[in-house]
Amino acid sequence: MLESQDRKIIHIDADCFFAAVEIRENPKLAGRPIAVGGTPERRGVIATCNYEARQFGVHSAMASTKALQLCPGLVILKPRMSLYQQVSQQLRAIFFEYTDRVEPLSLDEAYLDVTSSSQCRGSATLMAQAIRQKVWENEHITVSAGVAPNKFLAKIASDWQKPDGLFVISPEHVNDFVLKLPVAKLPGVGKVTAKKMHQLGITSCEDLQQMNSAKLKQYFGVFGERLYLLARGMDQRPVQPFRRRKSLSVEHTFSQDLPDLAAVLQSMSRLFEALCERLDRSLNEGYEMNKRFIKLKFSDFTQTTYEERWIGQNTSQLSLAAFQTLAECAFKRGEGKTVRLIGIGVGLKDRNMDDGEQLVLF
Repeated sequence: MLESQDRKIIHIDADCFFAAVEIRENPKLAGRPIAVGGTPERRGVIATCNYEARQFGVHSAMASTKALQLCPGLVILKPRMSLYQQVSQQLRAIFFEYTDRVEPLSLDEAYLDVTSSSQCRGSATLMAQAIRQKVWENEHITVSAGVAPNKFLAKIASDWQKPDGLFVISPEHVNDFVLKLPVAKLPGVGKVTAKKMHQLGITSCEDLQQMNSAKLKQYFGVFGERLYLLARGMDQRPVQPFRRRKSLSVEHTFSQDLPDLAAVLQSMSRLFEALCERLDRSLNEGYEMNKRFIKLKFSDFTQTTYEERWIGQNTSQLSLAAFQTLAECAFKRGEGKTVRLIGIGVGLKDRNMDDGEQLVLF
Protein backbone atom coordinates (compact mmCIF):
# COMPACT_ATOMS: atom_id res chain seq x y z
CA MET A 1 0.00 0.00 0.00
CA LEU A 2 1.54 3.28 -1.11
CA GLU A 3 0.88 6.57 0.65
CA SER A 4 0.37 9.64 -1.52
CA GLN A 5 2.61 12.50 -0.42
CA ASP A 6 0.87 14.94 -2.77
CA ARG A 7 -2.11 15.64 -0.55
CA LYS A 8 -2.33 18.80 1.54
CA ILE A 9 -4.46 18.31 4.66
CA ILE A 10 -5.16 20.92 7.35
CA HIS A 11 -6.62 20.05 10.73
CA ILE A 12 -8.16 23.00 12.58
CA ASP A 13 -8.89 22.70 16.30
CA ALA A 14 -10.40 25.57 18.29
CA ASP A 15 -8.62 26.23 21.59
CA CYS A 16 -10.86 25.50 24.61
CA PHE A 17 -13.79 26.26 22.35
CA PHE A 18 -16.77 26.52 24.73
CA ALA A 19 -14.73 28.37 27.36
CA ALA A 20 -13.18 30.68 24.76
CA VAL A 21 -16.61 31.66 23.42
CA GLU A 22 -17.83 32.39 26.96
CA ILE A 23 -14.79 34.59 27.66
CA ARG A 24 -15.38 36.39 24.36
CA GLU A 25 -18.95 37.09 25.48
CA ASN A 26 -17.78 38.29 28.90
CA PRO A 27 -14.20 39.68 28.75
CA LYS A 28 -14.20 40.11 32.57
CA LEU A 29 -13.62 36.33 32.73
CA ALA A 30 -10.27 36.62 30.92
CA GLY A 31 -7.36 35.30 32.97
CA ARG A 32 -9.59 33.41 35.39
CA PRO A 33 -9.94 29.60 35.50
CA ILE A 34 -13.11 28.92 33.50
CA ALA A 35 -14.99 25.70 32.79
CA VAL A 36 -18.19 24.91 30.95
CA GLY A 37 -20.27 22.04 32.27
CA GLY A 38 -22.80 20.83 34.79
CA THR A 39 -23.11 22.09 38.33
CA PRO A 40 -21.75 20.09 41.26
CA GLU A 41 -25.19 20.12 42.88
CA ARG A 42 -26.56 18.13 39.94
CA ARG A 43 -23.49 15.91 39.75
CA GLY A 44 -22.42 17.52 36.51
CA VAL A 45 -19.22 16.98 34.59
CA ILE A 46 -16.83 19.38 32.88
CA ALA A 47 -17.30 19.69 29.12
CA THR A 48 -14.23 21.85 28.57
CA CYS A 49 -12.05 24.34 30.43
CA ASN A 50 -9.45 26.96 29.64
CA TYR A 51 -5.72 26.62 30.20
CA GLU A 52 -5.82 28.55 33.48
CA ALA A 53 -8.07 25.78 34.84
CA ARG A 54 -5.94 23.03 33.33
CA GLN A 55 -2.95 24.23 35.36
CA PHE A 56 -4.83 22.96 38.43
CA GLY A 57 -5.41 19.54 36.86
CA VAL A 58 -8.97 20.22 35.70
CA HIS A 59 -9.91 18.48 32.44
CA SER A 60 -12.92 17.52 30.37
CA ALA A 61 -15.12 14.63 31.57
CA MET A 62 -14.05 15.32 35.17
CA ALA A 63 -16.80 15.53 37.79
CA SER A 64 -17.52 19.18 38.61
CA THR A 65 -17.17 18.41 42.32
CA LYS A 66 -13.65 17.10 41.76
CA ALA A 67 -12.79 20.10 39.57
CA LEU A 68 -13.75 22.51 42.35
CA GLN A 69 -11.67 20.55 44.84
CA LEU A 70 -8.65 20.96 42.58
CA CYS A 71 -9.43 24.59 41.75
CA PRO A 72 -11.62 26.31 44.39
CA GLY A 73 -11.70 29.51 42.31
CA LEU A 74 -13.02 27.75 39.22
CA VAL A 75 -15.95 29.46 37.51
CA ILE A 76 -18.29 26.81 36.07
CA LEU A 77 -20.66 28.11 33.41
CA LYS A 78 -23.75 26.40 32.09
CA PRO A 79 -23.35 25.32 28.44
CA ARG A 80 -25.05 27.42 25.78
CA MET A 81 -25.10 25.01 22.86
CA SER A 82 -27.07 27.25 20.50
CA LEU A 83 -24.36 29.91 20.87
CA TYR A 84 -21.54 27.42 20.27
CA GLN A 85 -23.33 26.02 17.23
CA GLN A 86 -23.68 29.51 15.81
CA VAL A 87 -19.95 30.21 16.22
CA SER A 88 -19.13 26.78 14.77
CA GLN A 89 -21.14 27.61 11.65
CA GLN A 90 -19.17 30.84 11.27
CA LEU A 91 -15.91 28.89 11.50
CA ARG A 92 -17.05 26.47 8.81
CA ALA A 93 -18.04 29.35 6.57
CA ILE A 94 -14.42 30.52 6.80
CA PHE A 95 -13.14 27.02 6.00
CA PHE A 96 -15.31 26.85 2.88
CA GLU A 97 -13.62 30.00 1.56
CA TYR A 98 -10.51 27.86 1.01
CA THR A 99 -11.94 24.47 -0.01
CA ASP A 100 -15.23 22.66 -0.39
CA ARG A 101 -13.67 19.50 1.02
CA VAL A 102 -14.35 20.09 4.72
CA GLU A 103 -14.97 17.23 7.15
CA PRO A 104 -16.30 18.47 10.51
CA LEU A 105 -15.42 16.21 13.42
CA SER A 106 -17.29 18.21 16.06
CA LEU A 107 -18.30 21.81 16.70
CA ASP A 108 -14.70 22.83 17.28
CA GLU A 109 -12.57 20.87 14.83
CA ALA A 110 -12.45 19.87 11.18
CA TYR A 111 -10.24 18.46 8.44
CA LEU A 112 -9.72 20.46 5.25
CA ASP A 113 -8.34 18.94 2.06
CA VAL A 114 -6.74 21.88 0.25
CA THR A 115 -4.80 19.80 -2.29
CA SER A 116 -6.60 21.36 -5.25
CA SER A 117 -7.19 24.80 -3.73
CA SER A 118 -5.70 27.79 -5.54
CA GLN A 119 -6.00 30.06 -2.52
CA CYS A 120 -2.78 31.54 -1.11
CA ARG A 121 -0.87 30.43 -4.22
CA GLY A 122 -1.76 26.83 -3.38
CA SER A 123 0.26 26.85 -0.14
CA ALA A 124 -1.42 24.86 2.64
CA THR A 125 0.75 26.61 5.22
CA LEU A 126 -0.32 30.05 4.04
CA MET A 127 -3.95 28.92 4.00
CA ALA A 128 -3.69 27.70 7.58
CA GLN A 129 -2.17 31.02 8.61
CA ALA A 130 -4.91 32.94 6.81
CA ILE A 131 -7.67 30.83 8.38
CA ARG A 132 -6.30 31.35 11.87
CA GLN A 133 -6.04 35.09 11.30
CA LYS A 134 -9.55 35.35 9.87
CA VAL A 135 -11.05 33.35 12.74
CA TRP A 136 -9.44 35.73 15.21
CA GLU A 137 -10.57 38.84 13.34
CA ASN A 138 -14.14 37.60 12.80
CA GLU A 139 -14.86 35.54 15.92
CA HIS A 140 -12.25 36.72 18.46
CA ILE A 141 -11.23 33.21 19.44
CA THR A 142 -8.05 31.31 18.60
CA VAL A 143 -7.63 28.06 16.69
CA SER A 144 -4.60 25.83 16.29
CA ALA A 145 -3.73 24.27 12.94
CA GLY A 146 -1.75 21.31 11.71
CA VAL A 147 -0.61 20.84 8.11
CA ALA A 148 0.52 17.46 6.77
CA PRO A 149 0.12 15.02 3.85
CA ASN A 150 -2.60 13.04 5.66
CA LYS A 151 -5.29 13.25 8.36
CA PHE A 152 -3.39 11.31 11.01
CA LEU A 153 -0.36 13.60 10.94
CA ALA A 154 -2.40 16.79 10.50
CA LYS A 155 -4.37 16.07 13.69
CA ILE A 156 -1.19 15.39 15.65
CA ALA A 157 0.39 18.55 14.23
CA SER A 158 -2.53 20.76 15.33
CA ASP A 159 -1.89 19.70 18.93
CA TRP A 160 1.88 20.18 18.72
CA GLN A 161 2.00 23.90 19.53
CA LYS A 162 -1.32 24.53 21.26
CA PRO A 163 -2.80 26.95 22.06
CA ASP A 164 -2.95 29.37 19.12
CA GLY A 165 -0.29 27.46 17.22
CA LEU A 166 0.59 26.25 13.74
CA PHE A 167 2.77 23.24 13.02
CA VAL A 168 3.69 21.89 9.60
CA ILE A 169 4.90 18.39 8.75
CA SER A 170 6.13 18.53 5.17
CA PRO A 171 6.35 15.31 3.09
CA GLU A 172 10.13 15.25 3.23
CA HIS A 173 10.10 15.46 7.04
CA VAL A 174 7.42 12.82 7.71
CA ASN A 175 9.82 9.98 8.46
CA ASP A 176 12.04 12.01 10.78
CA PHE A 177 8.96 13.23 12.65
CA VAL A 178 7.30 9.86 13.18
CA LEU A 179 10.53 8.13 14.25
CA LYS A 180 10.52 10.16 17.46
CA LEU A 181 6.75 10.08 17.94
CA PRO A 182 5.67 8.32 21.19
CA VAL A 183 3.32 5.41 20.55
CA ALA A 184 0.82 6.93 23.01
CA LYS A 185 0.21 9.66 20.41
CA LEU A 186 -1.10 7.16 17.85
CA PRO A 187 -4.90 7.11 17.40
CA GLY A 188 -6.38 3.96 18.88
CA VAL A 189 -3.54 3.42 21.35
CA GLY A 190 -5.17 3.72 24.77
CA LYS A 191 -3.76 2.97 28.20
CA VAL A 192 -4.10 -0.80 27.85
CA THR A 193 -2.44 -1.00 24.44
CA ALA A 194 0.28 1.46 25.46
CA LYS A 195 1.05 -0.65 28.54
CA LYS A 196 1.33 -3.77 26.41
CA MET A 197 3.65 -1.96 24.02
CA HIS A 198 5.89 -0.79 26.82
CA GLN A 199 6.10 -4.35 28.13
CA LEU A 200 7.34 -5.32 24.67
CA GLY A 201 9.91 -2.52 24.74
CA ILE A 202 7.97 -0.35 22.28
CA THR A 203 7.88 3.32 23.24
CA SER A 204 8.23 5.14 19.91
CA CYS A 205 7.29 4.69 16.28
CA GLU A 206 10.94 3.89 15.60
CA ASP A 207 10.52 0.83 17.82
CA LEU A 208 7.33 -0.10 15.96
CA GLN A 209 9.15 0.12 12.63
CA GLN A 210 11.47 -2.66 13.77
CA MET A 211 8.52 -5.10 13.73
CA ASN A 212 6.97 -6.42 10.53
CA SER A 213 3.25 -6.44 9.83
CA ALA A 214 2.82 -10.12 10.72
CA LYS A 215 4.46 -9.66 14.11
CA LEU A 216 2.33 -6.64 14.93
CA LYS A 217 -0.80 -8.52 13.92
CA GLN A 218 0.24 -11.38 16.19
CA TYR A 219 0.51 -9.04 19.18
CA PHE A 220 -2.31 -6.58 18.44
CA GLY A 221 -4.72 -8.41 16.12
CA VAL A 222 -6.23 -6.52 13.19
CA PHE A 223 -5.11 -3.23 14.76
CA GLY A 224 -1.52 -4.36 14.15
CA GLU A 225 -1.95 -3.75 10.42
CA ARG A 226 -2.93 -0.13 11.07
CA LEU A 227 -0.06 0.28 13.54
CA TYR A 228 2.34 -0.82 10.80
CA LEU A 229 1.12 2.04 8.59
CA LEU A 230 0.83 4.70 11.29
CA ALA A 231 4.37 4.01 12.50
CA ARG A 232 5.50 5.02 9.02
CA GLY A 233 3.31 8.13 8.92
CA MET A 234 0.90 6.55 6.43
CA ASP A 235 -2.84 7.20 6.39
CA GLN A 236 -4.88 6.98 3.19
CA ARG A 237 -8.25 7.99 4.65
CA PRO A 238 -9.86 10.68 2.51
CA VAL A 239 -11.39 13.86 3.87
CA GLN A 240 -15.12 13.10 3.78
CA PRO A 241 -17.23 16.24 3.38
CA PHE A 242 -20.49 14.32 3.89
CA ARG A 243 -20.84 12.41 7.15
CA ARG A 244 -23.96 10.56 8.28
CA ARG A 245 -24.99 9.86 11.85
CA LYS A 246 -24.51 6.26 13.02
CA SER A 247 -26.54 6.46 16.22
CA LEU A 248 -28.72 8.79 18.23
CA SER A 249 -29.10 8.73 22.01
CA VAL A 250 -30.12 10.76 25.04
CA GLU A 251 -28.86 10.40 28.58
CA HIS A 252 -29.32 11.91 32.03
CA THR A 253 -27.18 12.02 35.17
CA PHE A 254 -29.33 11.98 38.30
CA SER A 255 -28.73 14.28 41.25
CA GLN A 256 -29.16 11.24 43.53
CA ASP A 257 -28.38 7.65 42.66
CA LEU A 258 -31.30 5.45 41.69
CA PRO A 259 -31.35 2.77 44.41
CA ASP A 260 -32.90 -0.17 42.56
CA LEU A 261 -34.30 -1.52 39.30
CA ALA A 262 -37.81 -0.18 39.99
CA ALA A 263 -36.45 3.36 40.25
CA VAL A 264 -34.48 2.89 37.03
CA LEU A 265 -37.54 1.72 35.11
CA GLN A 266 -39.69 4.52 36.51
CA SER A 267 -37.12 7.17 35.48
CA MET A 268 -36.97 6.11 31.83
CA SER A 269 -40.24 7.67 30.65
CA ARG A 270 -38.87 11.20 30.14
CA LEU A 271 -35.74 9.87 28.44
CA PHE A 272 -37.91 7.89 26.05
CA GLU A 273 -39.97 10.98 25.20
CA ALA A 274 -36.81 13.00 24.55
CA LEU A 275 -35.40 10.28 22.31
CA CYS A 276 -38.59 10.08 20.24
CA GLU A 277 -38.60 13.86 19.83
CA ARG A 278 -35.05 13.85 18.45
CA LEU A 279 -35.72 10.84 16.26
CA ASP A 280 -38.73 12.47 14.62
CA ARG A 281 -36.34 15.04 13.16
CA SER A 282 -33.56 12.62 12.17
CA LEU A 283 -35.71 9.94 10.57
CA ASN A 284 -37.03 12.55 8.17
CA GLU A 285 -33.45 12.94 6.92
CA GLY A 286 -33.37 9.48 5.32
CA TYR A 287 -32.45 7.22 8.23
CA GLU A 288 -33.92 3.99 9.54
CA MET A 289 -33.26 2.32 12.88
CA ASN A 290 -31.31 -0.94 13.00
CA LYS A 291 -30.79 -1.52 16.74
CA ARG A 292 -31.70 -0.14 20.14
CA PHE A 293 -29.52 0.06 23.23
CA ILE A 294 -29.22 1.31 26.77
CA LYS A 295 -26.30 2.53 28.87
CA LEU A 296 -26.16 2.46 32.67
CA LYS A 297 -23.42 4.12 34.68
CA PHE A 298 -23.21 2.88 38.25
CA SER A 299 -22.25 4.61 41.49
CA ASP A 300 -18.60 3.55 41.15
CA PHE A 301 -18.48 5.07 37.61
CA THR A 302 -18.30 1.68 35.92
CA GLN A 303 -20.76 1.42 33.05
CA THR A 304 -22.33 -1.11 30.73
CA THR A 305 -24.15 -0.98 27.41
CA TYR A 306 -26.75 -3.55 26.40
CA GLU A 307 -28.12 -3.62 22.85
CA GLU A 308 -30.22 -5.70 20.50
CA ARG A 309 -30.69 -5.75 16.75
CA TRP A 310 -34.02 -4.23 15.73
CA ILE A 311 -35.42 -2.68 12.54
CA GLY A 312 -37.79 0.30 12.63
CA GLN A 313 -38.86 3.04 10.26
CA ASN A 314 -40.54 5.52 12.64
CA THR A 315 -40.90 6.34 16.31
CA SER A 316 -44.39 4.80 16.53
CA GLN A 317 -42.64 1.41 16.31
CA LEU A 318 -40.52 2.15 19.38
CA SER A 319 -41.78 1.24 22.83
CA LEU A 320 -40.74 2.23 26.31
CA ALA A 321 -41.28 -1.37 27.43
CA ALA A 322 -38.58 -2.63 25.02
CA PHE A 323 -36.00 -0.23 26.51
CA GLN A 324 -37.08 -1.21 30.02
CA THR A 325 -36.41 -4.84 29.14
CA LEU A 326 -32.91 -3.87 28.04
CA ALA A 327 -32.52 -1.96 31.29
CA GLU A 328 -33.35 -5.06 33.31
CA CYS A 329 -30.58 -6.99 31.53
CA ALA A 330 -28.07 -4.17 31.95
CA PHE A 331 -28.95 -3.63 35.61
CA LYS A 332 -28.08 -7.25 36.44
CA ARG A 333 -24.51 -6.55 35.34
CA GLY A 334 -24.19 -3.98 38.11
CA GLU A 335 -24.55 -6.63 40.82
CA GLY A 336 -26.77 -4.50 43.03
CA LYS A 337 -24.98 -1.16 42.54
CA THR A 338 -26.97 2.05 42.48
CA VAL A 339 -27.31 3.90 39.17
CA ARG A 340 -26.15 7.48 38.53
CA LEU A 341 -26.77 7.76 34.77
CA ILE A 342 -29.15 6.28 32.21
CA GLY A 343 -28.81 6.62 28.45
CA ILE A 344 -31.02 5.16 25.73
CA GLY A 345 -30.61 5.25 21.97
CA VAL A 346 -30.89 3.58 18.60
CA GLY A 347 -28.47 2.66 15.85
CA LEU A 348 -29.15 4.42 12.54
CA LYS A 349 -28.65 3.37 8.94
CA ASP A 350 -28.84 5.62 5.90
CA ARG A 351 -31.63 4.30 3.68
CA ASN A 352 -29.84 5.73 0.65
CA MET A 353 -26.58 3.90 1.31
CA ASP A 354 -25.74 0.20 1.55
CA ASP A 355 -22.45 0.26 3.37
CA GLY A 356 -22.72 -2.69 5.71
CA GLU A 357 -23.61 -2.79 9.36
CA GLN A 358 -23.16 0.41 11.33
CA LEU A 359 -21.69 -0.15 14.78
CA VAL A 360 -23.24 1.73 17.64
CA LEU A 361 -20.90 4.14 19.42
CA PHE A 362 -22.61 5.55 22.50
